[in-house]
Amino acid sequence: MSKRLVIALGGNALGNTPQEQLALVRETARTIVDLVEEGYDVVIGHGNGPQVGMVNLAFEFAAGNGGGTPAMPFPECGAMTQGYIGYHLQQALQREMSHRGISRGCASVITQVVVDRADEAFSHPTKPVGMFYSREEAGRISAATGYTMVEDAGRGYRRVVPSPIPQKIVELPVVEQLLREHSIVITVGGGGIPVVESEAGGYEGVAAVIDKDRASARLALDLGADMLVILTAVDQVMINYRQPDERAISRMSVAEARQWAAEGHFAPGSMLPKVESCISFVENSRDGVALITSLSKAREALLGHTGTIVTR
Repeated sequence: MSKRLVIALGGNALGNTPQEQLALVRETARTIVDLVEEGYDVVIGHGNGPQVGMVNLAFEFAAGNGGGTPAMPFPECGAMTQGYIGYHLQQALQREMSHRGISRGCASVITQVVVDRADEAFSHPTKPVGMFYSREEAGRISAATGYTMVEDAGRGYRRVVPSPIPQKIVELPVVEQLLREHSIVITVGGGGIPVVESEAGGYEGVAAVIDKDRASARLALDLGADMLVILTAVDQVMINYRQPDERAISRMSVAEARQWAAEGHFAPGSMLPKVESCISFVENSRDGVALITSLSKAREALLGHTGTIVTR
């Protein structure tokens, strides 16, 4: 039986505009098809922070400035970004497999992820979405819309929305069926469309963004994956990051990861959710391990030459 990898793609693999994304996903596709050639069945999750903010803002601007279009609810904006990001990834992956003579299906699944209506995240928005703004621009947007705007990692101000914990992936049986056919599956895009169970039956969307690393960890657990691979902007996890005694970590246990997280080594808006997602997957899976590395070094990391492995 092929080993199953769940890959969580960071925003650096996608870019900020459709044009930039089309160029970047070609490199992303090469890396993923490398892993397919190594014999893995691959499931891909991806972020959508810049994209969902862009779509939401465009609809709101058009609705408020004579564009004749309605404002679009946030869950629908999430669904739109799942569709167009998935479309770009599918095209790039299909092209790369064709060049290598690989015959394998590739499909995107518009994915709903159940969250708890009572999750405290709804009272404390923390997830950055959309573009970066200056302090003055952010103030004007906040005054006009009521959005919560915060400074994000020294790069400017962004809107933040609630980021509830994923509880259940609605389309899991569909993903499982495609995997059994050895298709590459793109799912939980942007962490999945956050939904709550409706009193009338079924589900209804809520205005939030689920962290894509947490959703990918939930997916990896539910699929019984052998490994969760989180691809980000750095080759390895660091402690004492950007300090004179900065140190790259090639391997860490769950206990070490917890200790370093408690000591504040991992930034809340970037590395911390990645490390916490790895802890969750490794602790709750039977034999699973997690890997954090960069997109360009994914194949080398799976061979043990770089990256940070998280184990029990």
